[in-house]
Amino acid sequence: MSIWWSLHLRREAASVPLARRLLIGTMETAGVDPEISYDLSVALSEACANAVEHGGDAGRGASEAYRVTAYLDGEKCRIEVADSGPGLARPLDPRPARPDAEHGRGLCLIRELADHVHVGARPGRGGTVVSFDKILKWKKDPSLLTA
Repeated sequence: MSIWWSLHLRREAASVPLARRLLIGTMETAGVDPEISYDLSVALSEACANAVEHGGDAGRGASEAYRVTAYLDGEKCRIEVADSGPGLARPLDPRPARPDAEHGRGLCLIRELADHVHVGARPGRGGTVVSFDKILKWKKDPSLLTA
């Protein structure tokens, strides 16, 4: 089975739960194991929250929107969150953030919850893309197949 969707969302906090609910609903309907769905939904929430908080400065020509794309293809789910902000000012620190740190915990959490994570610049457009994937596990009786 292959499912994909893409959302163009405003950079505001209310967009984060919308993206999360759509992902959970898609995975539930497809029959993905609830623990995997939960892990990916938390990672998606963190990536969206980063796009909302750091994804641009409208005064410098950045968009007030960001894009979320999810692909469920075979045994893997891949998620991309792309903004049009200034991009990364410096390379990411590979060390985990301190527990009391106010910033930097989101990407660490995404790395813990996903199998593979890539954070980089949007080619030719400016902004940042956070992409991550995870191998899927399935429920025994997916609702999509029993409908």
